[in-house]
Amino acid sequence: MSAALVIVYACLAAVEVAVVVGWVVATRKHHWPVRPLTGDVVIGGVTSFLDTLGIGNYAQITALFKLRGYPPDELIPGTLNVGNAVGILFSAALFITAVQVEPTLLMAMVTSAGAGAWIGAGIVSRMRRRLIQVFMGVALLLAAGFFTMTNLGVIPPTGSAMGLAGWRFALAAVANFVLGALMCVGIGNYAPSMALLAFLGMHPIAAYPIMMASDGVLIPVASLGFLRSGRFAPAVAVGLTLGGIAGTIAAFPLVKMLGDHLTLMRWVVTGVIGYAAIAMLRSARASQPDAPVPTVPE
Repeated sequence: MSAALVIVYACLAAVEVAVVVGWVVATRKHHWPVRPLTGDVVIGGVTSFLDTLGIGNYAQITALFKLRGYPPDELIPGTLNVGNAVGILFSAALFITAVQVEPTLLMAMVTSAGAGAWIGAGIVSRMRRRLIQVFMGVALLLAAGFFTMTNLGVIPPTGSAMGLAGWRFALAAVANFVLGALMCVGIGNYAPSMALLAFLGMHPIAAYPIMMASDGVLIPVASLGFLRSGRFAPAVAVGLTLGGIAGTIAAFPLVKMLGDHLTLMRWVVTGVIGYAAIAMLRSARASQPDAPVPTVPE
């Protein structure tokens, strides 16, 4: 095993330990109820199943939250990150083991994504209610656009490289920093990552370990900021965690088997994302401009 790969695994382990410690400290401090509803576990399981297939789950979870009216819009970013912080570790380990991407590139992408997530979480946790709603609505519209481009074949699955060098390496790392920050306003990095890596000449399958490993550090790092601020729904996050682990384990063996059916699933997801974006922007229009983000989950 290369030194770069050892560093990646060490980073994944370190941030997961930090998340567990953060959970314990925050729960003791705020005395939060953490028993999830069955619906929270189901949402976590179904959306993480799709996430493991490469479709992503942030937009779907947001849409389902909007449909049922809970948690409040301003708590969704934190709930998304905290609720997915543990389950993503399973995806990262599975794909890093199954798909051999150039270790140095993998390490660079993981590092840049984590840095972006840390900065992004700090910004989002201090935003006003309407600003969060507008940012998330626009982010979801962008995600829908990326999925539509993929479905229509605008983003070509070109290239067969399993690594990058030179300016392509640098561009990928910088872009992953930006995607790490955007994750904190509700836009998943899967579709943008697939597009970027395809344009840079990488094999489509190479995107999976890069995406999952990046998220394996990115999401836990982002969640630490929300754990400190208390701006998430604890019980819902626990439900997403429990369901997410089960969904990931169930979906992994099916990644290659489903193959062509992913396009149909992406079209369905595109419709869900579009609905969520419109609902979020309508909520922003109806909310008070100066409404603050509460520090304790409602």
